[in-house]
Amino acid sequence: MTHRRLHVGMRTVKSALAVTVALLIVEQYGATASKMIFALIGALSAMEPTFKGAVRNCLTQICGVVFGAVFGVVVGRLPVDAVWVIGLGVILIITAYNFLGLTLSPALPCIILVTVCANPDIVPAAYALGRIWDTAIGLGAGLCINMLLFPYNNSRQIRRALSGLDRELMRFLEDFFDGDEELPDTAEMRKRIAEIDRQLSLFADQRLPHRKRQKRELGQLRHCDEMAKDLVAELTALSRLPYPGRLSGEIKQRLANSGAVVLDTRIPTEPNAIDVVTNYHVDRVLALRRKLRESLRNH
Repeated sequence: MTHRRLHVGMRTVKSALAVTVALLIVEQYGATASKMIFALIGALSAMEPTFKGAVRNCLTQICGVVFGAVFGVVVGRLPVDAVWVIGLGVILIITAYNFLGLTLSPALPCIILVTVCANPDIVPAAYALGRIWDTAIGLGAGLCINMLLFPYNNSRQIRRALSGLDRELMRFLEDFFDGDEELPDTAEMRKRIAEIDRQLSLFADQRLPHRKRQKRELGQLRHCDEMAKDLVAELTALSRLPYPGRLSGEIKQRLANSGAVVLDTRIPTEPNAIDVVTNYHVDRVLALRRKLRESLRNH
């Protein structure tokens, strides 16, 4: 049976704090009867890991309320049963989003549309303005806390992933030269590279307090990522050989100095094409690995 460790992360704590602050503010300055709910939704919407994601969610909330209220007013005047009016409104909202090229979710304006059309006592304009105000309080509180209080910084996670790739690299070389002709593949390392790319995208979308330092670090990490990709490309070329070539004495010694355990005891006499290609790629791998390790140490 697998036991999971209970973990309360910083983002969870920040979300609870954002909701609390938003509710305290909206309790005094809210505009609608459902102000607590709208403020809570706004605060949680702003708790994305990246600044761009948080801003996107804020725009989704504001645009959703405006679109829903506008289309509610337009289709609500039709002399048709509310169910059919809502169906037509949903078509219009989604069509408008597609026409304007909006990548925001149309779910919220559809909810607003239903609320406005299904409740004839609601005044659409007043409801929209009130909801925008209450939601904006939550969005503002959430955005401030998310970006200013321990902002998400995954640069250490990226460096750990790059260091983990180095360990995978050494295991690959040991498996490649373990004395048999079964060649390892680079599937796991390619997955690790894809994860590093995803983490780099998140890091690029941050708005950390020290922007110049962030840009400089982002450039350094991207340079390391490019070297890691070159490393994996060299290993992939090795894995596609028909069989492992014989290592020269120099390359074998460099592998041993790097900490790799080479079990292949074959001694090259007259090198063939496979031997030459093998030694070339291993030489490239060791050179790239040294540069990558130096770059990570400098960081």
